[in-house]
Amino acid sequence: RLRALNRLQVVLQHLKMSKQTDSTAELLLEKKGGAGIITLNRPKALNALNLSMIQQIYPQIKTWEQDPETFLIIIKGTGGKAFCAGGDIRAITEAGKVGDKLTQDFFRAEYRLNNAIGTCKKPYVALIDGITMGGGVGVSVHGHFRVATEKTVFAMPETAIGLFPDVGGGYFLPRLSGKLGYYLGLTGFRLKGRDVLKVGIATHFVESKKLPALEKDLIALKSPSKEKIADLLNSYHMKCTIDQEKEFVLDEHMEKINSLFSANSMEEIVKKLKQDGSPFAMKQLETINKMSPTSLKLTLRQLREGASLSLQEVLRMEYRLSQACMKGHDFYEGVRAVLIDKDQSPKWKPAALEEVSDEFVDSCFKPLGNDDLKL
Repeated sequence: RLRALNRLQVVLQHLKMSKQTDSTAELLLEKKGGAGIITLNRPKALNALNLSMIQQIYPQIKTWEQDPETFLIIIKGTGGKAFCAGGDIRAITEAGKVGDKLTQDFFRAEYRLNNAIGTCKKPYVALIDGITMGGGVGVSVHGHFRVATEKTVFAMPETAIGLFPDVGGGYFLPRLSGKLGYYLGLTGFRLKGRDVLKVGIATHFVESKKLPALEKDLIALKSPSKEKIADLLNSYHMKCTIDQEKEFVLDEHMEKINSLFSANSMEEIVKKLKQDGSPFAMKQLETINKMSPTSLKLTLRQLREGASLSLQEVLRMEYRLSQACMKGHDFYEGVRAVLIDKDQSPKWKPAALEEVSDEFVDSCFKPLGNDDLKL
């Protein structure tokens, strides 16, 4: 009887595997030609990543990495609106309110996946068509190739929900030119289309409707090297003329961004913005005043420290910060105000930058002993 039961479990396991290509599955994992293809398939949720998706993607990347017949990995989203709008913040919020382990498991699994992408030995191509924010940036930006389109909208909007630009934001943001990464991380400013390429977040720019053809050509490559993949992406990139003449959206403000956001503390940044008094500075001040003061302080320090750390060290630091945020007030209040009640008026605690002490900020960066992130 036990043997029959075991056999049944094996059969069910196979059925579960074949269900992966079912159009209702949240995630599709397929092998086509020499390419492993990951399709985020929650179009109604803008392909937001939940724990079960992360837990399926991670081992699959590891398997493909070892497979001599897999030459590259492609990741994309369905629905035409978003590549991936972020992590499943609602689920984490619900879990945090009742002290569920998901608040640890989710971040741990997500950051391990970010690291797997950042260290992947096979060329990894992310087709970031549409909204790409938060967790969606984490599963794309650390890979070898990121293909943006005229529909791409990039942002790290975490300070607005009492979090910080995680998923390795502490690694890639401070490495953007000048103080641009600090500006993007603190204000959540959105970059669109070709601008995502101009700042170096995307490596290539291709017209959205050409992506299926590009994907087909990538799949058709015979045992391709990274160079061959780059050549193919370059050929599509060179042919794309959309917005070619357009000036970078922040071009005229870069000098100001570099000087205003180079201050050593949030209070100093705010002071500089007030002193500057230009319409641009006033607009940034208005934005910053809406953000969680705690998040702003954690973010500034995260980016300053991350500038000289490896991706692994950054993810370890960010895991500590994520757990501090899960224990705090602002994350739950931010999610309530922005995503649940949508009244857009969070009541932050503490409500002012001056009330967030250096001691508190220090405590959020402290090692967690056995609970630290292991990569």
